[in-house]
Amino acid sequence: MEEELSLSYGESGKPVQATLSSLKMLDVGKWPIFSLCSEEELQLIRQACVFGSAGNEVLYTTVNDEIFVLGTNCCGCLGLGDVQSTIEPRRLESLNGKKIACLSYGSGPHIVLATTEGEVFTWGHNAYSQLGNGTTNHGLVPCHISTNLSNKQVTEVACGSYHSLVLTSDGEIFAWGYNNSGQVGSGSTANQPIPRRVTGCLQNKVVVNIACGQMCSMAVVNTGEVYVWGYNGNGQLGLGSSGNQPTPCRIAALQGIRVQRVACGYAHTLVLTDEGQVYAWGANSYGQLGTGNKSNQSYPAPVVVEKDSNCCRQPSPFPTPDFPCAARCSRIIEIAACHSAHTSAAKTQGGHVYMWGQCRGQSVTLPHLTHFSCTDDVFACFATPAVSWRLLSVEPDDHLTVAESLKREFDNPNTADLKFLVDGKYIYAHKVLLKIRCEHFRSSLEDNEDDIVEMSEFSYPVYRAFLEYLYTDSISLSPEEAVGLLDLATFYRENRLKKLCQQTIKQGICEENAIALLSAAVKYDAQDLEEFCFRFCINHLTVVTQTSGFAEMDHDLLKNFISKASRVGAFKN
Repeated sequence: MEEELSLSYGESGKPVQATLSSLKMLDVGKWPIFSLCSEEELQLIRQACVFGSAGNEVLYTTVNDEIFVLGTNCCGCLGLGDVQSTIEPRRLESLNGKKIACLSYGSGPHIVLATTEGEVFTWGHNAYSQLGNGTTNHGLVPCHISTNLSNKQVTEVACGSYHSLVLTSDGEIFAWGYNNSGQVGSGSTANQPIPRRVTGCLQNKVVVNIACGQMCSMAVVNTGEVYVWGYNGNGQLGLGSSGNQPTPCRIAALQGIRVQRVACGYAHTLVLTDEGQVYAWGANSYGQLGTGNKSNQSYPAPVVVEKDSNCCRQPSPFPTPDFPCAARCSRIIEIAACHSAHTSAAKTQGGHVYMWGQCRGQSVTLPHLTHFSCTDDVFACFATPAVSWRLLSVEPDDHLTVAESLKREFDNPNTADLKFLVDGKYIYAHKVLLKIRCEHFRSSLEDNEDDIVEMSEFSYPVYRAFLEYLYTDSISLSPEEAVGLLDLATFYRENRLKKLCQQTIKQGICEENAIALLSAAVKYDAQDLEEFCFRFCINHLTVVTQTSGFAEMDHDLLKNFISKASRVGAFKN
């Protein structure tokens, strides 16, 4: 598992810049392990990685650059100095002051971490020397790995099940750990206890990306070629054979294709080209190659991602003649896989996320369009186990989206050109936005040059909630206040707002207010809400009929209620 980097290439082909991906809106709560954290703790998370044989361990950093861990702590993989599980987050004191640049994990599990200063720390399972510290003793605390790396700055890390790779800033790979199939690339099958540079065909190459499968290793060089070594029983090396490879070997079948990134599943491989095309090979018993069948492939096969039939209806940020929707929606910009899973995922330039392979027990043999906004969610919700395929970054940046900017400007007197006077209080707004968002304002403000509008038909909380909705697309009101907003939405013919009000009322209904809410639903012709309130009253009939609301019920409404209740058998003995 490698950290997702954004690379740009200079004329020499060397990476000019590599930055940690910023997943600002990522919801880490999709991973079950995070249910152990409080809402306050979740809001402080800056980076996170979920790992372990059942997704039962997690490491995360906070906005204060503190590192916390929690989970089952198998083989001391939490780095706390013991093997005790913890259901509450514990601070990883031994890495105090260190900032994480990238992180990966193995099956034991073992952890390999690189700091922003290029240092490497490892801990956890070590039966095969995968920690690189020269021993086979499990590491209960992070150990600084400096042998053969003391003058190197590590920029990327990757772990197989029991072996480890790191990539340095000068494009060199160092490997160590389990080597039964040649996955360390040393030319032998003896385990490698300390970091050793991977040479052979890579001797004079500049590597820009690395990845590990269960027992194989991959490297992309700055010319776009892919080199592979290690276990090949399922054809995961893409060499057209099933024989293991003890040293790096170039994939000849990709001749003429410039690869930018490689990602490895348990026994399958994905690559992404500079043209946004995906190729896959290796094990395919779950359809993880996305080729429409379950036959293994020992040569690279193209993965065809069909564009969503509805995507062309979405507005394009690109001029149609220069960048048609079909190209935007099918061009892949990100691939995802993890050595512990048989799941694959990809994201298109149009923002669509696809998944295939083993998805919650099902075998999906062709890329399936999801509703997710990022590939990480595929692994949180559909991979087995539910782990992270990369180090997640939830660090907010300073950039605001258009929607976020609009939210900030609501009720801002410094930028507003219109104010509403309601119940003696001002609400500040912007004419152009109101005209764009609401048909009522489009006509009422057309020739109106006034900068103050007095409003007496609705209360201050209701009208403020309405204006805020125009800026945010959401409402935050009590059920009783939502009734008033429902009245406004009906008056202004704002159907979407009307639905939101009904949802709010449904969520806040109780025995005491059920009759009042039913009355409001009838008054504003909210038929779905009326039916919901009626069914609630019937289900809680004994309590509802004893409330003051029922005693004060309008005569006609009471008559209709009793008649309808009788028809559904509410008064049968």
